[in-house]
Amino acid sequence: MPDYEKKGYLRQEFRVFRLKDTAMKPIPFHYHDFHKIILFLNGRADYIIEGKTYPLAPRDILFVSAGEIHRPVPQPGVPYERIVIYVSPRFLQHYARQEEDLSACFQQASATSSVMHLPPGKSHDLLFHMEKLETTAHQQGFAHELYTEMLFLEFMILLNRALLDHEIDELHPAVYDKKILPLLTYINEHLFDDLSIDALAAQFFLSKYHMMRKFKAETGYSIHQYITSKRLLKARSLLRSDLPLTKICFDCGFRDYSTFSRAFRELFHQTPKDYRKNTALPLYAPETVD
Repeated sequence: MPDYEKKGYLRQEFRVFRLKDTAMKPIPFHYHDFHKIILFLNGRADYIIEGKTYPLAPRDILFVSAGEIHRPVPQPGVPYERIVIYVSPRFLQHYARQEEDLSACFQQASATSSVMHLPPGKSHDLLFHMEKLETTAHQQGFAHELYTEMLFLEFMILLNRALLDHEIDELHPAVYDKKILPLLTYINEHLFDDLSIDALAAQFFLSKYHMMRKFKAETGYSIHQYITSKRLLKARSLLRSDLPLTKICFDCGFRDYSTFSRAFRELFHQTPKDYRKNTALPLYAPETVD
């Protein structure tokens, strides 16, 4: 099985954590089934998302979409303090309207910068609401779950408004390999085309062995592992539709159904057919909150 991993699931539609670590064990490259928002509060750390390394500063806000490969790299011995929100994509879709999509912040981050900055000024209210949400999420009381959900929706609305009103600095410096990042972009934009090693090497005029070695060093994945995982994540989303299973298989770049079903089961621990029958979120949480 591939040497990367999908880290955990959600118990609820969203979860909120406030954490401060000084001696985190190294976290390997991984991805989640859910979106993640991180408000970096204090410390020294880099965060790698889809081949880009972002040096973090206090009040940076990170957007990691479901399926994006990432890992934190905190400086040893220095407190790594942050507020983390996990949220189910389906939960956000439930509240989507024609021109009002609460997941728009993730789409914008993927198109511009995965790490943004909350400057002093109006956006300080955003920090207040995030801290209030984190505090409330761990309390109890009358209609606690409903109240927490209301605060979460309010936070997501304010966050998207802040982006639309340019109250958050969108551009954040990142370090990346100038040969590997275009390769990552190309793969994601042509996910269902011929993405053989030979085809990619010819497309980018690279030695295939050098390309494979650099890709693994920058992402933690082999090219084959990366492509297969991305295709399976897309297939899983299509399984919520009424498209025939074989059409999903071929549309997502797999040459035969048995290969598709075996790879799907290996990654998601159930067959495509079983997943279609039961799309409920598994009932256990991430072991490590990064």
